[in-house]
Amino acid sequence: MADSEFLNYVPIFSELDKDSIEKIERIGSRKTYTKNEVILLEEEAGTALFVIVSGKVKVSRTSNDGKEVILTILGESDFFGEMAILDGLTRSATVTTIEKSELFIIQRNDFLTLLYEHPEVSIALLQELTRRLRNADMKIKALSLKDAEGKVATVILQLADDVGKIKHGKVEIDKLPLQQDLANMAGTSRETISRTLHSFAKKGLVEMEGSKLRILDYEKFKEMFF
Repeated sequence: MADSEFLNYVPIFSELDKDSIEKIERIGSRKTYTKNEVILLEEEAGTALFVIVSGKVKVSRTSNDGKEVILTILGESDFFGEMAILDGLTRSATVTTIEKSELFIIQRNDFLTLLYEHPEVSIALLQELTRRLRNADMKIKALSLKDAEGKVATVILQLADDVGKIKHGKVEIDKLPLQQDLANMAGTSRETISRTLHSFAKKGLVEMEGSKLRILDYEKFKEMFF
C-alpha cells in the first residue's frame, strides 16, 4: 500500500482526489503505540486528530465509582479526537490501544485549515458524527432497557458493525476483546459475559474459535436482540 493510500478508506477523506490525499499525508505524522498504551487521557487538552492505520483502540470513561466504562472499540480506518478539535474543550474520553497500533496524527490547526479548504470533508465529518450519535442513542436505550442477554447481544452487534467482516451472511469478529472489556462495554460482569456467550453458542447463534467469534446468521441475530 502506498504511503497515503490508507487515507482513501477513512470515511471523511474518501471523496478527496489524489492530490488532496497526498497533501494530507504530508501534513500528518505517524506514530506506533504498544499494546495497552494510553494515547489520550480524559480531560486533557485536545490538539490533534488521530486516524488508525493499523491495530485497535478502546474509547473509555471512568464512572463516578472509579470503574472503566468502554464506549466503543475502533479499528483500521477509524478516527478519533475530532470533538476536542472542533469545540476547543478537553478530551471527553480516554483512548488506549488493545493491540500494537500505528496512528496517523494531524495537528489541530492543520485539520481546521483542511475543513475550510475542503467543505466535502466537513460534510463527511458531520455525517460520521451523526452516525455515531445515532448508534450511541440506540446503545444507551438498549443497555438501559434490556436484560443481561440483551446487553451482551447489543455489544456483540456493535463490534460486528464496527470491526466485523461479513461473508456469506456470517459476521466474523476476528479478535474479540477480553471478557472484562466486554463486561465494561455492556455494564455487566465478566461471569455474565462468559455465561451468555456460551448460551449463544449452545443455541447455534454464534461460533467461537479462540479469540474469534462468528455470528452465524447476522440478520436473524439482529432481529432477535435489536
